Amino acid sequence: MATTSTTGSTLLQPLSNAVQLPIDQVNFVVCQLFALLAAIWFRTYLHSSKTSSFIRHVVATLLGLYLALFCFGWYALHFLVQSGISYCIMIIIGVENMHNYCFVFALGYLTVCQVTRVYIFDYGQYSADFSGPMMIITQKITSLACEIHDGMFRKDEELTSSQRDLAVRRMPSLLEYLSYNCNFMGILAGPLCSYKDYITFIEGRSYHITQSGENGKEETQYERTEPSPNTAVVQKLLVCGLSLLFHLTICTTLPVEYNIDEHFQATASWPTKIIYLYISLLAARPKYYFAWTLADAINNAAGFGFRGYDENGAARWDLISNLRIQQIEMSTSFKMFLDNWNIQTALWLKSSPPWQSPALDSILFTNDKSICPEMRNNFRHYFIEPSQLKLFYDVITWIVTQVAISYTVVPFVLLSIKPSLTFYSSWYYCLHILGILVLLLLPVKKTQRRKNTHENIQLSQSKKFDEGENSLGQNSFSTTNNVCNQNQEIASRHSSLKQ
Repeated sequence: MATTSTTGSTLLQPLSNAVQLPIDQVNFVVCQLFALLAAIWFRTYLHSSKTSSFIRHVVATLLGLYLALFCFGWYALHFLVQSGISYCIMIIIGVENMHNYCFVFALGYLTVCQVTRVYIFDYGQYSADFSGPMMIITQKITSLACEIHDGMFRKDEELTSSQRDLAVRRMPSLLEYLSYNCNFMGILAGPLCSYKDYITFIEGRSYHITQSGENGKEETQYERTEPSPNTAVVQKLLVCGLSLLFHLTICTTLPVEYNIDEHFQATASWPTKIIYLYISLLAARPKYYFAWTLADAINNAAGFGFRGYDENGAARWDLISNLRIQQIEMSTSFKMFLDNWNIQTALWLKSSPPWQSPALDSILFTNDKSICPEMRNNFRHYFIEPSQLKLFYDVITWIVTQVAISYTVVPFVLLSIKPSLTFYSSWYYCLHILGILVLLLLPVKKTQRRKNTHENIQLSQSKKFDEGENSLGQNSFSTTNNVCNQNQEIASRHSSLKQ
C-alpha cells in the first residue's frame, strides 16, 4: 500500500491504494487529466470568438488555483503570495528598476521555500513538491518584469529584435498577471511561456497574420484559418502513454536508490556500476517525459502553442514544448542535452539580464560552457575524417555524455542530501575531480563564435566611446545587445507567426 503523506486532498486515497502509487502522484495525474478535459471545454465553449478575454482570464485562473489546492493544500498559498508581492513590487518600484527587485524577491522567496522543505520538513516525505510549480512561477515573474522594463522604459533602438518582439508595452492588470502565473494549463507542470504569447492566445490573436510597421509596431493584416490541434494532442498523448508505461514497468525494477545500496557498492564491479547508473537514470527520465509532454498537450488542447507552419504547410504546435526526446537520448555533449531538456528554462536563462545569468546558472546548475566545450575544442578536430573515425568519436562522446549526465543528476532524483553524498562518496567524487583537472590542465581555445562575440563587444565599446567623445547625440549600441544574441530561438517563435 502506498503510504506517502500528502499536503493535498486525500479524496483519491482509495485509488492510490488500488494502483499502489503515492497519493501525491495520483493527485497530480488525475488533476492533469482533468485539466486536459477542461482545456478541450475551454477551447470549445470559451473560445475567444464566443466570450470575452475577461471571462477567459477568470476561468483559467480559478481552475488553476483549484488544481493547486487539490494537489498541494495550503502550500498552494505560496503561489498567490509570491505572485501578489511581485505584482506590488512592479507597481510600487516602477518600470526602471522593478525587474531587478522582482528577480531578487522571487528567487529569494523560492530559495527560502526550498531550504525550508529540505532542512525543516522531511523532503522525502512527499512525492510531489510545491516548489516545482513555484520554479515556473518564478521564471514567469522575472521574465515578465524584464519584458515590461524593455517595453515601457528602454528605447526601441536599445533592444535586440527578440527583446522588441517580447516587450510588453503596458502594465498588466492584476487579473491578467494572476492568469498568466496560475492558469490551469500550466499551474502544475508549466511549461514557461512568454506573457505576450499567453495574452495573444487569450485574446484570440494567435492566428493573425502580422507584419512589422514603423517603430517596430505590429500591424494586423488579416486572420488566417484556425488550425486544429487535435492531431498534435493525440500524438503527444501517445508519447505520454508510452512514457508512463515504461516508467511503471521499468523504473520500479531498476530504482535509482539501488546505486547507493551497501551490498551493491561492495560487490559490484566498476563496469556494472557504470552500466546500472546509466540504465537506472534512463528508466527515471520517462517520468519527466510524461509530465512535460502531457502539460504541452493540455496547452495545445486549449488552443495555445501554435507556432506557425513548416515548409510543408503543416501546423506546428511546439511553441512552448519543453523537450525533444530523441535528441536527449542521442546527445553527444552536455550542450546538446541541455538544449533539448527543459527547453523553456534554457531560453529563460539566455534571455535573462547579464548580471542575473551567472547567479541563475549557479543556482539551477544549467551552465554548459565549462568542461565539455573545452574538451571538444581540444580534441574534436582530430576525429573529423575519415567518417569511420568520426563515428568512433560520436560513440565515445555519447557514452561519456550519458554517464556524466547520469552522474550529475542523481541528487535531483534522490531529492535528499545524505543519499546524494553517499552516492558521490562511493564513486570517490571522480567526475568532480576530473572536471576540475580538465579546467585546470587543458588549454582554453577560443572558437570562432567566441572570437566573433569578443570582436563585437570590442567594436561596440569602441563605437560607444567615439560617439561619446564626439557628442553627436547619436544613440550607441549597447554591449549587452551584442552579447545577448543567443535569443534567436525566442525571436523565431514570433517570426513564424508573422509569416
